Amino acid sequence: MSLTFRHYQSPDDFERICDFLLSLYRPGNRDGNWFEATWEYMHSHPYLDRDSLHKIGVWENEVAIVGVAHYESRLGEVFFELHPDYVYLKLQMLDYSEANLYGTDDEGKRFVRAYVNSFDADFEAEVKARGYAIDASWKRPMSMFTIPVPFPEISLPEGFRVQSLADDCDWAKIHRVLWRGFNHEGEPPADGIEDRKGMELVPNYRRDLKIVTVAPTGDFVSFCGMWYDDVNKIAYVEPVATDPDYRRMGLGRAAVWEGVRRCGELGATVAFVGSDQAFYKAIGFEVQFKANCWLKYFS
Repeated sequence: MSLTFRHYQSPDDFERICDFLLSLYRPGNRDGNWFEATWEYMHSHPYLDRDSLHKIGVWENEVAIVGVAHYESRLGEVFFELHPDYVYLKLQMLDYSEANLYGTDDEGKRFVRAYVNSFDADFEAEVKARGYAIDASWKRPMSMFTIPVPFPEISLPEGFRVQSLADDCDWAKIHRVLWRGFNHEGEPPADGIEDRKGMELVPNYRRDLKIVTVAPTGDFVSFCGMWYDDVNKIAYVEPVATDPDYRRMGLGRAAVWEGVRRCGELGATVAFVGSDQAFYKAIGFEVQFKANCWLKYFS
């Protein structure tokens, strides 16, 4: 089949790429592509550079999308989603990314952070030959957890409880726990609440799978965003945050476990998270592979 290239066209391509990513999944994420849920989370994030979405590159044959080169939140980071029959497009996609998806640092210097899966030795050799070097601080591990049956009981300190946003979707409380949970100083700016509300404007956002741990004060002190893929029967964890004043109490763990438990009831057999933190290992997640970040600056 003949191939064509074009730029991303919103909103139609959003759904088409959702379907594309659903079709690529292989057990254990051994395909190495993004989950459909990751794509949705990207578009729900308040920090997404929406003005540059048209720069995303799309390759398609006569009937379907076969490749996408894109960033996640800001230009400069590049991810490659590919149908296995078209892996030869990788270098073409890298060429496109260097010319169109580059970022610019504070000194005006162009750069690209290209994410290449650790099991893709050929592509890693190619980017290394082009002058890229691994930046270990930006790696993207992928970890998996097999959901147990029956699911173990979830314990919490006295006075705390877990619930979902279907029970209480208080955006001020959500905004505060995410602001503080990701280590921003002070109280969150009030004008950020409207951006948070945009989190639920993607198709598969489900309030019943967005879990919070509630303190005796009524404050939300842990948050776990869960996504369920009913095509491939998998759960995806994103994001997770705990207020610094309430850490090391098992509250974040309880929120994650409750989200995973609910996805298991819906039919998920495994859950994934893009992290190798000890927090997730203690829950039972095991690293499957990592996407190494290869960085290059351009003159």
